[in-house]
Amino acid sequence: MSTETASAAEQVAVPPPAGWEEARSRVYAVGLAAALPAVGRPLAETDGHTLAEPLTTRTDLPAFPTSSVDGWAVRGAGPWRVVGRVLAGGSPAPLTDDGTTVEIATGAMVPEGVTAILRVEESTRTADGRVAGTPRPSPEWREPGEEARAGEELLPAGTPVDPAVIGLAASCGHDTLRVRRPPRAALLVFGDELLTSGPPAAGRVRDALGPAVPAWLRRYGCQVRPADVVGPVADTLPAHVAALRAALATADLVCTTGGTMHGPVDHLHPTLEALGADYVVNTVAVRPGFPMLLARLVDPDGRVRFVAGLPGNPQSAIVALVSLVAPLLAGLQGRPMPVLPHATLADAVPGRGDHTHLALVRLDRAAGTAHPVRHVGSAMLRGLAGADGFAVIRPGTTGEPGARVPVVPLPLLPGERSCP
Repeated sequence: MSTETASAAEQVAVPPPAGWEEARSRVYAVGLAAALPAVGRPLAETDGHTLAEPLTTRTDLPAFPTSSVDGWAVRGAGPWRVVGRVLAGGSPAPLTDDGTTVEIATGAMVPEGVTAILRVEESTRTADGRVAGTPRPSPEWREPGEEARAGEELLPAGTPVDPAVIGLAASCGHDTLRVRRPPRAALLVFGDELLTSGPPAAGRVRDALGPAVPAWLRRYGCQVRPADVVGPVADTLPAHVAALRAALATADLVCTTGGTMHGPVDHLHPTLEALGADYVVNTVAVRPGFPMLLARLVDPDGRVRFVAGLPGNPQSAIVALVSLVAPLLAGLQGRPMPVLPHATLADAVPGRGDHTHLALVRLDRAAGTAHPVRHVGSAMLRGLAGADGFAVIRPGTTGEPGARVPVVPLPLLPGERSCP
């Protein structure tokens, strides 16, 4: 049969879907291979970035012995004659004579020759003005290197930078950090049937993904400006090509919603072909959300950009985000592949045959259990709004009560740490 007479189904034949775990590994690998370049940034500008090299300390921490309390730094047995005062920020002279003391402030450098520190609240004064009291048996100061030794690795490359990391870096003596910047992302919303305001009516549905997906992307560490969200894009191939080409001019990742199948107004695949993209993943054996994809474009100068095709059904789109976009972004930022926590199923979850089932669950972190939620159709968002993540039910299995299963957590705000 000639190409001219081939059926439409034959012309758009799609390869078998990738397994869900295979797809995650594949997109992480291509993201890591295209990791964003390392740059030096002042500490104040690194929040939300990722360490491009290990964080090491430039000195011992602390760099010198520092008093843990307000009190008296004494030498020898008491009572002690007061010979001075030591405040934080000073470099005191040694204490050379037994029976002497200097008043000392918390955080001040402990003079050489000091044998103990007496807390101010546990001290008294004699009639002739000397200091009396009994120091506690354990030292009341921090030893040099107690927290870390000079050159010690404190955090590995790939660690997200948050305020705690910034503070630690400053305490180590760093003024700048080598980091990878947050990826820039854009969103194209496809579908003439979508409304951008008001309630659904007259056969048109409200776009739920245009407002929501950028917020999800920010929680994965992306920068998304209001101008980077475009749509609904007209359901024509020229409009799709123009919109995607414009978005790729500034974005490292462009997400699209809808158009991942091969219907009469699904133009994403022809658009990717027109722009010279190659598929990293083209459909995934997962339910819901299997018609998802990730494509890669490489410029003549070697710059790599990605297009993530999210299904138009809202819950399916979020499944695509957690399945493909999350590991891709981890790779682009030079972060480790996300490790999935496990939880015990509190109730049964059905399998999906030879597909992985991602089932919305609410977590009881204290008990370590996962509870399936209701309202979990591909087009529904009610269940998602009350969920913490997706329980992973592997192909050919069912989720029995009491079974330990992986859970794909929904992303937190940048810098937030999940509960164990």
